[in-house]
Amino acid sequence: MLESTFKFPDQTAFYKGKVRDVYTIEDKWMVMFVSDRISAFDVVLPRPIPYKGQVLNQIAAIMLDATKDIVPNWVKSVPLPNATVGLKCETFPVEMVVRGNLTGHAWRTYKSGKRELCGVALPEGLKENDYFASPIITPTTKAHEGHDEDISREEIISSGLVSKKDYEQLEKYTLALFQRGRELAAKRGLILVDTKYEFGKIGDTIYLIDEIHTPDSSRFFYAEGYEEKQKAGEAQKQLSKEFVREWLMENGFQGKEGQQVPEMTDEFVASVTNRYIELFENITGQQFKKEDVSKEDSEKKIIEVLKGMK
Repeated sequence: MLESTFKFPDQTAFYKGKVRDVYTIEDKWMVMFVSDRISAFDVVLPRPIPYKGQVLNQIAAIMLDATKDIVPNWVKSVPLPNATVGLKCETFPVEMVVRGNLTGHAWRTYKSGKRELCGVALPEGLKENDYFASPIITPTTKAHEGHDEDISREEIISSGLVSKKDYEQLEKYTLALFQRGRELAAKRGLILVDTKYEFGKIGDTIYLIDEIHTPDSSRFFYAEGYEEKQKAGEAQKQLSKEFVREWLMENGFQGKEGQQVPEMTDEFVASVTNRYIELFENITGQQFKKEDVSKEDSEKKIIEVLKGMK
C-alpha cells in the first residue's frame, strides 16, 4: 500500500506522515495504516517497498503485547496486517531515545570530540559500538516537519515541554521497556542497541504509543561474534534499515539540496522487501506470511472494529 484513501464514519481528522496514514475517529480513537512508503534522510523515496507496512505493523503489535505489563499502550485491535486501531492520546512532544551502545548519532558526536550528548556525560576511552556502563536516555524534540533536535532532560523540564513528574515517569518506563527489549532480543541471538519510545496521555494515565522495537525505530546487532568484532575493530553485523541509508550514500544521496534519489530498480525494491522479511523473522522468531487485503475488505474490517468499540 502506497497510501490509503478512506473516509470512515465519525472521522474527525486525517494525518499523513512519512510512512503512516492516521485517521482520528470521534477525537477518541485512531486508525493507523502503516504504508509501504519508505523514508531515509527525512525524504520519502519514490517507490514503495511491498509488505514493509505489514512487517512494521506486526512487529510493533508483537512487541507492544510483550510489554503491556510495564506500561499500558494505545492498541485496542490489529484487524489488518498493516493497520492498528487504538486510543487517541495527547502526545508528549518529545521522543525518548535510549542507547545501550555508542553507535550512530552518539558515536558521531563522540568521534567529533564532544563528551556530552543531550546533557548526558560520556566517558573517555570508548570505541564505536562499545556498551555504555548502563543505558543512557538522549531525548529529542518531536518535529512534525524537518529534523528532530537533541534536547536535555533539564531543558525539557525547565521549558515546560513535559512536567517534572511526568518526565521522571517517562524515564522509568523507557528504561524498563529497553530492558525488556534487550531480554527479548537476547532470546533471538540479538542485541538491542538503541531505540526510541513515544508516549501519550489520557487524563492522568500515560500510554506507550506508535511502534516499538521495529527495524525502523531500533538498531539490533547479532550477539554472535560481537566481542570478536569489537576486539578486532570491525563493523558489527546489524539488523535495521541502515542498509537502505548505506545504499543511498553509496549512490550519492544523503538528502541534501540538489541531490537526486538514485533509481530504485525492481531488483533493488525486491531485495529491500526480502531484507524486511528477514528482519521480521529474526526479531520475532516467527515465519512471515504475506497477506494482501483489498481496499473494500480493509474498510469493512475497520468499520466493524470501530462499531464494536462504541
